Amino acid sequence: MARDESPPRSSPCAAAANVTANGRHMVEPEPLSSEERARDVTLLYAARGVRGFGDGFAIIILPAYLTAIGFDAVWVGIVAAASLLGSAVLTLAVGFLGARYPLRSLLLAGALLMIATGIAFPQSGNIAIIALVAFIGTVNPSTGDIGMLVPLEHAMLARSVADRDRTRAFARYSLTGALATAAGSLAAATPDALAAAGIDGVTAFKAMFYAYAVLGLIGAALYQRLPRIEAKEVRASSAPLGPSRGIVYRLAALFSLDAFAGGFTVQSLLALWLFQRFGLSLSAASLFFFWSSVLAAFSYPVAAWLAGRIGLINTMVFTHIPSSICLILAAFSPDLTLTLTLLLIRAALSQMDVPTRTSYTMAVVTPAERTAAAGVTAVPRSLASSLSPALGGALLAGPFPGLPLVVCGCLKIAYDLALLWTFRHVRPPEEKLPG
Repeated sequence: MARDESPPRSSPCAAAANVTANGRHMVEPEPLSSEERARDVTLLYAARGVRGFGDGFAIIILPAYLTAIGFDAVWVGIVAAASLLGSAVLTLAVGFLGARYPLRSLLLAGALLMIATGIAFPQSGNIAIIALVAFIGTVNPSTGDIGMLVPLEHAMLARSVADRDRTRAFARYSLTGALATAAGSLAAATPDALAAAGIDGVTAFKAMFYAYAVLGLIGAALYQRLPRIEAKEVRASSAPLGPSRGIVYRLAALFSLDAFAGGFTVQSLLALWLFQRFGLSLSAASLFFFWSSVLAAFSYPVAAWLAGRIGLINTMVFTHIPSSICLILAAFSPDLTLTLTLLLIRAALSQMDVPTRTSYTMAVVTPAERTAAAGVTAVPRSLASSLSPALGGALLAGPFPGLPLVVCGCLKIAYDLALLWTFRHVRPPEEKLPG
């Protein structure tokens, strides 16, 4: 018979207080009204859309901009690695600060950092300064949703929905982000349009980074409208994680393997591979990534539907493996049409684990641990993914440029099998059978 390793959840009569296993006493906020919950969810969806639009064009123009100012694939990989490593450091910080400070204040700080990133990127052509801005800033070079704002938004969204609606809420959250990212991918063709109008290419790229800063300002305006009500610590403790610590650490270890694999084909490197392998233009690449994001977006509600029938873990694993096989096959494809087709099939499947993974993590920890759990599982992912882009860039410059795709696909299949074996008996509340 399957074991149930899910941690105990707070009962309604204990909503006002929660004591973790390590003696930490937490006072939970007063319950929100349905109108307040709906408003908060809408604001979070809107903020996710703004961030997604910015990432959509930034991850495409970043390698093109670096190439335009004289840097090769190795340097593109190093800048991507710096960005992911910086995201890990900031995510670790907010994962622990989230238990001590209002989430809204931390979200506003993240939005201000996004503004600063867009302003700082175009200021220098020195690769050391560019890498430093990438490390400190918020530009995300991968297709995944990472960065300091992610665990904060996840914790606030989980707080605003019931268990039975949690996976669907995260699916809509991911759908919003992916559709916005798709629109941003189309916007990545703007430098080509500006160049046709007689504007210098590098100047056009810089204008896009300033547009990214404007999006950060819009995000700050949305976060400002969120409530300040948060859990308050009555007695300090050394660790935000309590009874769910073991589960969270195991998830973090496996997620880090998945992220390390994904770092070999972050979107910036994948775009560069298409540029070099098939001579794809910036406009054509922006159109391709638009459709990739659209397919990923509409896979999220499908993932929520599928999870309701076969479970969160099964949905994560049995959609991920076929996508990895498509990626491996694309590495050997000699034809552009076949390659793009395989990559589009991969896009339709590879991100179905995003809302299910987030929902699962939020489900198997206690409410008081959610911010820390989101941070602790996100940090190893960012750290691991920061190690592989530089390796991917070096492999991309080697005799077989498709090798990063093969390495990524094989490692992801290993991750999926390990996840299925390790967590096959750990069920979220909505998947438990009565009695």
